[in-house]
Amino acid sequence: MNKSDLVNAVAAQADLTKDKADAAVSAIIEQITNALSRDEAVALVGFGSFSQSHRAARTGRNPQTGAAIQISASNGVSFKPGKALKDAVNV
Repeated sequence: MNKSDLVNAVAAQADLTKDKADAAVSAIIEQITNALSRDEAVALVGFGSFSQSHRAARTGRNPQTGAAIQISASNGVSFKPGKALKDAVNV
């Protein structure tokens, strides 16, 4: 399922126009992104929680040459599914 499929499903289930459903889905994605960029966790009860994860700088190896390379520190996003989502997937 991609974003347009999700918008169509939300529009059908919530009895909204596709434009309003697209605005709602886009607003949700934007707010989750904004919260994570501020290093705030986002918890959706029953679905799961998103949080920012920090990776420290480290030394890696180039797999072709074996030479050591410096990998810079970065931030990523982690997702921990909620119980209801786990149960729905593991039917």
